[in-house]
Amino acid sequence: MSRLLPLAVEGAVGRRRSRTIVGPVDLRIEGAGITVVIGPNGAGKTSLLSLLHGTERLAAGRIDWACPLEDARHAQAFVFQRPVMLRRTVAENIAYPLQIRGVARKEAQARAADWARRVGLGEVLNRYAPVLSGGEQQKLALARALIIEPDVLFLDEPCASLDGRAMREIEEILLAARDRGTRLVMSTHNMGQARRLADEVLFLLQGRIHESGPASTFFTAPDTPQARAFLKGDIVE
Repeated sequence: MSRLLPLAVEGAVGRRRSRTIVGPVDLRIEGAGITVVIGPNGAGKTSLLSLLHGTERLAAGRIDWACPLEDARHAQAFVFQRPVMLRRTVAENIAYPLQIRGVARKEAQARAADWARRVGLGEVLNRYAPVLSGGEQQKLALARALIIEPDVLFLDEPCASLDGRAMREIEEILLAARDRGTRLVMSTHNMGQARRLADEVLFLLQGRIHESGPASTFFTAPDTPQARAFLKGDIVE
C-alpha cells in the first residue's frame, strides 16, 4: 500500500509574477495506475505537475498527502521533459539519489548497475552521461527516479522529441514501474501514447481541470465540446 496516497488537492493555485498559471484545482489521486494529463499548449500541464510535486509554490489552497510532507518528498520523484544530466558517468548519475540518502557507495553502485541493465544502459555504465542520445538520457532519468522505488512518479512529457523505438522502450519501462506499484502521473501531447498508457485522464484548459475521468470513457465519449474538439485535433483555447 502506498505511503503517500490518497493525494487530496483542494483549491490549489499556482502563480508566477502575480499571474495565475494553474488553478484553482480540486483533485484526488488514489489507487494504482497511470494518470495522464493532457491539454493544449499553455494549458498548465507542467505547472500542475510541478505544483503537486512541490517544485512550484502553492499560492492558495491545499495539497495534502496521506503522510507528513517531509516523508512525501522522500517517496516521490519527478522526470523532466529535458532531463538534467550530472557531469558524471551513467552509473554515477543513477546512483546519485541513493548516495544523498546515505546508502553505502558499494551498494549504490550495485543497484545503479542493475537499474542500468533494466533500462537498456548496461553497456554504457562508464560513459559520460551528457554525451548520451536523447533517448538514452531519458532512460537514465527514469532509472535515476525509479532506483529509490518511489510511491509516486511525476513525468513531464517523457517522450517528447523521441523516435518511435525510443518511445516504445520508455513506455515499457513505465508500464513495468506501474506493475511494481509505482503510481504514475504524467503529461503528454501524444494522444496515441495517452490512449496506450492512461488509466485516468485529466484534461486541462486554461490552467484548470476542464474534464476528468477513466480513460476508457474519456476517449470514447468525452463530456464536453472542448474535450471532443481537442481529441479531434481541433484548436482549443
